[in-house]
Amino acid sequence: MSRITFQKRQKEMKRLEKRREKEERRAQRKLEKTTGAETPAQDQSVGSETQPEESTVTTASDEA
Repeated sequence: MSRITFQKRQKEMKRLEKRREKEERRAQRKLEKTTGAETPAQDQSVGSETQPEESTVTTASDEA
């Protein structure tokens, strides 16, 4: 009997731990949404900068 009780307790502890982790992820995402509006724009500008460099490299090799 004690084995079943122990297993139930372990299962409940895992469930509580998952719930805490999920709440932390939600809070983190919520925080990122409020401050993250600027972050995607920065990521896009980095991607935009990468593309012209690649075409510049291609143009330079075509001229050579």
